Amino acid sequence: MSVSVLSPSRLLGDVSGILQAASLLILLLLLIKAVQLYLHRQWLLKALQQFPCPPSHWLFGHIQEDQELQRIQKWVETFPSACPHWLWGGKVRVQLYDPDYMKVILGRSDPKSHGSYRFLAPWIGYGLLLLNGQTWFQHRRMLTPAFHYDILKPYVGLMADSVRVMLDKWEELLGQDSPLEVFQHVSLMTLDTIMKCAFSHQGSIQVDRNSQSYIQAISDLNNLVFSRVRNAFHQNDTIYSLTSAGRWTHRACQLAHQHTDQVIQLRKAQLQKEGELEKIKRKRHLDFLDILLLAKMENGSILSDKDLRAEVDTFMFEGHDTTASGISWILYALATHPKHQERCREEIHSLLGDGASITWNHLDQMPYTTMCIKEALRLYPPVPGIGRELSTPVTFPDGRSLPKGIMVLLSIYGLHHNPKVWPNPEVFDPFRFAPGSAQHSHAFLPFSGGSRNCIGKQFAMNELKVATALTLLRFELLPDPTRIPIPIARLVLKSKNGIHLRLRRLPNPCEDKDQL
Repeated sequence: MSVSVLSPSRLLGDVSGILQAASLLILLLLLIKAVQLYLHRQWLLKALQQFPCPPSHWLFGHIQEDQELQRIQKWVETFPSACPHWLWGGKVRVQLYDPDYMKVILGRSDPKSHGSYRFLAPWIGYGLLLLNGQTWFQHRRMLTPAFHYDILKPYVGLMADSVRVMLDKWEELLGQDSPLEVFQHVSLMTLDTIMKCAFSHQGSIQVDRNSQSYIQAISDLNNLVFSRVRNAFHQNDTIYSLTSAGRWTHRACQLAHQHTDQVIQLRKAQLQKEGELEKIKRKRHLDFLDILLLAKMENGSILSDKDLRAEVDTFMFEGHDTTASGISWILYALATHPKHQERCREEIHSLLGDGASITWNHLDQMPYTTMCIKEALRLYPPVPGIGRELSTPVTFPDGRSLPKGIMVLLSIYGLHHNPKVWPNPEVFDPFRFAPGSAQHSHAFLPFSGGSRNCIGKQFAMNELKVATALTLLRFELLPDPTRIPIPIARLVLKSKNGIHLRLRRLPNPCEDKDQL
């Protein structure tokens, strides 16, 4: 009987053979992937041949820098209607900034571009912002009653309460005789407002440190998601989760979810109280969270916990962050244009100068202030761009076309700064929005347009008016010449160095009587 033993040299040979085979397999896979990327890029180049753009690197695309808005302004002046922006060798999006082009896309039902918007899912889930198709339609129809004007009317008083708390804080800080960074304060105020209006929260959260943690988490996620979209190495979820940015994103999402989960659980606990459910059902109008908790879909099923949190996370973010951006930039625009600021103040004084509380009816009686608000939203649109992925080919009015599968970015910032649409676009001129002024139906899109326009646009406009009016009654706004804001593109328009203003308490102020 003999025993066969593998010699070390034979064993090493077998291992070497396996490694060689594995190396060849890896090289083959890499070659196949390289060919796929090459063919995809060639397809993209052919598909976009009607749309010229500045030279780009075959691998790195157009240089990624924090001057995206400035770049868009240059391209708007050079390339008519649209321009491809290469993120890297195999990924491109066509930026649109012409009202006719916008009208075509917003009149279609193309889905949100999955390649970019999916990065929001760990944060806000698949709520109204990320949903597509029939499910989106069902959720939109379900939530529309929460924004009926009968519901919005009493919110004006709640908005005024939140603004008053913020202005009181500002008055306390005036003694420091230094410019105030307003964005953080305004963010807390708008979060306070959405909590009171949409979620029936009692009291003010502007003095709650946990709320400040939520605001910081949202700010971090704004930056992290924006950066991830533009990083070729962060597209894979597994690889991204291993990076420092991925771990940071996970922690920020946890903080955001803790805040929204607390809101949901508190309301659920209230509903479990005997008689509370029937009391809510007898309300003439339900708030946003009431509708979510009591709603049934067309098939009779209620929203799952996952869907419920997605909608709450979506509206908690969109209901405060975009509005905070709008208000902050409006205040800055008025601070840098004192004549327009004073004329707005005179108009508001004529309505509220006797100490009257600001009401729903007042909001339609401030035409000049509204013109200034709209002009500020034109210069500084809270959402600078919206993505779509073409589900079918499209042909634009000038005859140029794009095939199915191309990503397009509706650059609202580019549209609002397009000199062919808005002459002298960098000039603050409220008379662009004077009653009777003619403009293209899709020249001004601070709240998007078409069937997927912002469901809360009336709520947002009301809050912008209330915040602007009450702030101008109490303070004169002046810019800080040493720190001029630098707009940067994020999910929401922010400033690279904050928005700093000097505040001067007005003598003999005329305020909302609740502020006296």
